[in-house]
Order: sequence, then C-alpha cells, then structure tokens
Amino acid sequence: MLTQLRLDHANMARMLHVLQLKQKALAKGERPNFQLVREVVDYILDYMDGFTMPLERLLGEQLHDVAPESVELTERLSTDYRALKSRLARLSNDLDMILMDAVVPMDRFAEDLKAYLDAHRAYLRDEREELFPLIRDHFGEEDLDRLAKALPEGAAAKLERLQQAYPELYAELRDAPEVI
Repeated sequence: MLTQLRLDHANMARMLHVLQLKQKALAKGERPNFQLVREVVDYILDYMDGFTMPLERLLGEQLHDVAPESVELTERLSTDYRALKSRLARLSNDLDMILMDAVVPMDRFAEDLKAYLDAHRAYLRDEREELFPLIRDHFGEEDLDRLAKALPEGAAAKLERLQQAYPELYAELRDAPEVI
C-alpha cells in the first residue's frame, strides 16, 4: 500500500506539473488550453472525493489507535486537505466562467492557480516526510493489506479511466516528466 501511495504521489505531482505549465503560460500573458485545465481540475476533484478523502479517514482512524502522537499531524493534514479542496473548487468555478467567456481577471486566476499549486505540493511533501514514516513504522503488511481492501477503487483503475475519458490530458501526463 505504501508503494501505491508513492505512485499516487508521483501521478499527482505530474498532474500538478501539467497545471504549472499552464499557469506559467498564463503568467506570461498567453492563453493556455483552458479545457485541458478544466480536465485536470475535474480529475483531481474526483480523485479527492473518491480516493484520497476515504483513505485519509481510514488511515487517520487506524493510526490514532496505534500511534496517539499522530493525532495532531493527521488533524493538520486533514485541515490542509479540506483547504486544498476548497481552493480547487474556487478555481473550478472560475474555469466555468472562463469557458463561458465571462470576464475573469487572468492575473488573479494565475495567482490563485499558483497558490493552489504551492499549497498542494506542500501538502504532498508533508505527507511524504511526516505521514509516510508513521505508516511505515506502525503498520505491518497485514495491516496495510486490510486497509487497502477497505479503500475505494485504486489509482491504477482511475488512471485507466483517465486515459479513456480525457485523452488530451492523458497525453500531457504521459509526456510530463516524472516529478517527485
């Protein structure tokens, strides 16, 4: 399961890289492919609801039982994740407006997108540096297998669905460098 979590992090980092390329184009005054940005945002929101939030809940509950010192960390990560989702939802609303040709200040949108990207990368770093070691130290293979079976559809299946549903986004992800 830790291997799957690391793979999920690598895939998310690649999606954030695709968004960063679009954000940099925006900051230069260029008009990126907003439909592609929409696809990335939709996918991340879906992934948050369908995979990450249930995982966070399960891991938090189990970790609190075996490592009471983890409560502060898991609560902070949970709060940070809800804030990420809220930022992304606001970006999603702005994208709706942009795609309907409504007036949205592009400099503000570019700044909001950059702030979201910075926050999401910080969240991934905190998970990797603080949460993953706790999981590794307190869960055996049997525990991790039991947790994995309790989770919704895995990331590999989501990536396959992504390939079918969003061919343009999948092509961008396939060509994006592996960012960890």
